[in-house]
Amino acid sequence: MMEGAWEAGRTLAGTDCESLLAGIAQGKQDAFEHFYRVTDRAIYAFALSLTRSHHDAQDVMMDTYLKIRGAAHLYRPDGKPMAWVFTIVRNLVRDHQRRSGREELMGDMPEGELALPESDRSDEAMVLREAMRILSPEERQIVLLHAVSGLKHREIADDLEMPLATVLSKYRRALAKLRKRLSEEG
Repeated sequence: MMEGAWEAGRTLAGTDCESLLAGIAQGKQDAFEHFYRVTDRAIYAFALSLTRSHHDAQDVMMDTYLKIRGAAHLYRPDGKPMAWVFTIVRNLVRDHQRRSGREELMGDMPEGELALPESDRSDEAMVLREAMRILSPEERQIVLLHAVSGLKHREIADDLEMPLATVLSKYRRALAKLRKRLSEEG
């Protein structure tokens, strides 16, 4: 694993990702590897929020990285590299749905298989299953990006191109929904 000029760690700072995308456009392998390390959880969480299927999310994630590698030269620095990446993810999800004959809106598909066995009764597994079942697509995206990826609400707002107040409101509403559902189930 080469670190090159980029510091180690999992950060999604816009300028860091922009410099990595510039490196990818120049064919630098270490830039691509570092970009993967700092974005894999966010891209997976976003794909999962759209597909509701672990396997489909993994497929979309891998296709996203192939697309990024081939199209990094098309990215124009604007301070929102993850918004560009999330657009790629959304388009790939739509393509996968069309190819598989599913015309449903993203996030409105029946629940797919998560990477969690039904026998997993941990709090985290139960909350994730419930989130996939009851939250709206936007709520799922925000909760998964925050909980799975560890993104800050401001980063989520920037990446999804939403006002921060909207992200915070949807996040609080989603948590309230989850708390209510989980308390009903005991």
